[in-house]
Amino acid sequence: MDQQVDLRKNFWYADWSFPIFVALLSSGVFAGTHMYYVYKIGAFNDVAVVALLQAGLEGAGYGAAAAFGASFLFARVLEGSLVGILDIGGAIQTGIGIGVPALLLAADIVAPIESFPLALLTGAVLGLLIGYIIIGIRKFTIGQVKSTFGADVMMGAGNQTGRFLGPLIVLSACSASIPIGIGSIIGAAVFYVWKKPVAGGAIIGAMIFGAIFPIPLK
Repeated sequence: MDQQVDLRKNFWYADWSFPIFVALLSSGVFAGTHMYYVYKIGAFNDVAVVALLQAGLEGAGYGAAAAFGASFLFARVLEGSLVGILDIGGAIQTGIGIGVPALLLAADIVAPIESFPLALLTGAVLGLLIGYIIIGIRKFTIGQVKSTFGADVMMGAGNQTGRFLGPLIVLSACSASIPIGIGSIIGAAVFYVWKKPVAGGAIIGAMIFGAIFPIPLK
C-alpha cells in the first residue's frame, strides 16, 4: 500500500504530470502540421488522413478533415477520461494534428499554422487543456466511486464515430480526382459487404487508385 502511494506521487505516475506529457506531444504534432503546411513534409499522421487536409489546401474545403479530426479528438478525450488510456493516434495525431488545423484554416486563422513558434505554443496549450480535461473528468467520475461509468461503452468510441464519416471521406476523395473517388467508393462498398468500417475501406480504396492514377504535382 505504501509503495502504491509513493508511485502516485512519483513524477511519472502523478496526475499533475500527465498534462505536461500531452502538451509536449501535442506541441510536436501541431508543429509537424506547420511543417507540412509550409514545406509539404513533416506531418505526424497517416497518409490518408493528411490527404483530407491536403484536399482542403487545394480548395476542396476543410469540412472532411475538420469533422474527421474533431470527432476523433472529442471521442478519444471522453474515452481517455473513462478508460484511463489516451489514444495518441486518434486524440493527438488526428485530432490536434489534422482536426484543429482544419478548423482554424476554415475560419481563416492561419497564423498558428504558418509560424513555427506559434505552432509549438498552440499545440502545447491545446495539449495542456486536453490533459486537464481528462484529469478533471476522471476525478469527478471514476475518482468518486469504484465504477467505470460505462467505460466498456466508451472503449473504441472513436472507431464507432468513424463509421459515420465514410461518406465524407468518399466526397473528399472524389474532389481529389475521379479515379481516386471511384477507388474510394469501391473500397467503401467492399468493406460494407464485409461488415467492416466503411471509412477504412474508403481510405484504402482511395490510396490504391491514387497509386495507380496519381495526381500530377503542380
